[in-house]
Amino acid sequence: MRPSNRELNEMRPVSIETGFTKHAEGSCLIKVGETHVLCTASLEPRVPSFIKGSGLGWVTAEYGMLPRATNTRMRREAAAGKQGGRTVEIQRLIGRALRAGVDRVALGERQITIDCDVLQADGGTRCAAITGGWVALRLAVNKLMKAGDVKIDPLIDPVSAISCGIYAGQPVLDLDYPEDSEAGVDGNFIMTGSGKLIEVQMSAEGSMFSRDQMNQLMDLAEKGTAELTALQKAACA
Repeated sequence: MRPSNRELNEMRPVSIETGFTKHAEGSCLIKVGETHVLCTASLEPRVPSFIKGSGLGWVTAEYGMLPRATNTRMRREAAAGKQGGRTVEIQRLIGRALRAGVDRVALGERQITIDCDVLQADGGTRCAAITGGWVALRLAVNKLMKAGDVKIDPLIDPVSAISCGIYAGQPVLDLDYPEDSEAGVDGNFIMTGSGKLIEVQMSAEGSMFSRDQMNQLMDLAEKGTAELTALQKAACA
């Protein structure tokens, strides 16, 4: 029995509220159970120096957690004077995941920055950030296309992410914190709407896993990301 009483292949309730902030070109608040992440997309008429003049666009991301996103207060990274290793790793993951679904030639020489701020954490914050980040990106690109600044849709395919793992010896979909903290195997699966893999992060945390179990987790991830893709499209409709 899962702590949340969910079925093994059942996700937490997911909601995506678009237009959550006034100023960003694209924004949404994504809630995956008790994990809540604010995602905003900001357009800039410039690109990093290493691709300047190439005609290619760029999508990047920043990620952070509010001090009381968790059950005890975390010190703001700005107060410490630098970002932690976990933060850097996650924001790089979000950036490269979202870029995988972008035709950077069609985007043109401009940058879209996706800011992902965790308001409340209960496991799966990076997955929620990627899923909500794509919605914010979609909304920002819609504005570019409506204004005629982009002629061809640069978004090739929706991008979403879900966690899967082995909890109490069983493959389960969408781990919340009680499961994540006790899981023998923990993984994050990033996929496109058409079912192609972008990245898989898998690790055994106290127990090894078989090829069979890996296949079961892949099946769960495909189910979960298909559900998330449908929610993304509905939110952006």
